[in-house]
Amino acid sequence: MAVIHETTLKPTKLELLTDWLPTRPWYRGGPDAPALEKSGGFRLDDPEGEVGIEFMVVTDTASPERTPYLAALTYRGAPLEGAESGLIGTMEHGVLGKRWVYDGCQDPVLVTELLALIEGRAQAMAQSVSDTPDHDVLRSCTGSPLGAAGFTPEPADDEDGTRIAVPQGPGTGAVLRVHRVLSPVAENPPPSPRDARGHVAAGWPGPDGTRLQAVFMTLRTA
Repeated sequence: MAVIHETTLKPTKLELLTDWLPTRPWYRGGPDAPALEKSGGFRLDDPEGEVGIEFMVVTDTASPERTPYLAALTYRGAPLEGAESGLIGTMEHGVLGKRWVYDGCQDPVLVTELLALIEGRAQAMAQSVSDTPDHDVLRSCTGSPLGAAGFTPEPADDEDGTRIAVPQGPGTGAVLRVHRVLSPVAENPPPSPRDARGHVAAGWPGPDGTRLQAVFMTLRTA
């Protein structure tokens, strides 16, 4: 289980994301830098205990619309070979030392564990408390197991999010979409998207005290 350290980060995660988000095609803000606040999220455990995995909801409060984004992050103690374009930045962790922070959609550990979560083989964990499951994260999956552990993801960003092709064998596969711009819905919990083979949904506190809910990821047959 991942251990959550109460310590300093220089720069902070929000500072790194403030520079990175405007470089993404799905960023909805204007020419000014976003004003980000951490709103929620969850973690997954790396079975090897080497890579930190976090799905963080950050809300841009620069405009009255308050746009929520989903950042998929991995934290590593050394650079990830071949993932230079996915490097968000580095930071000094008060306990662990220098950490390399990646867009986790380019990290095979995050993608493998996310697929395991969708299929019910991994447990979502609390974002800020060690060794504590997050039972508010919902998932669904139909069909046969993907059997795609360990592949190298090749994500593609568009104006709505990130698409990751998941190979299964000759002529077969699935498409995992990470919804970067979240769309909160009134349903609690939000329904599984139509024609989806699997999905992950979660919530976070809204500014007026209500709980916002959204679909974070969907899985469809290719």
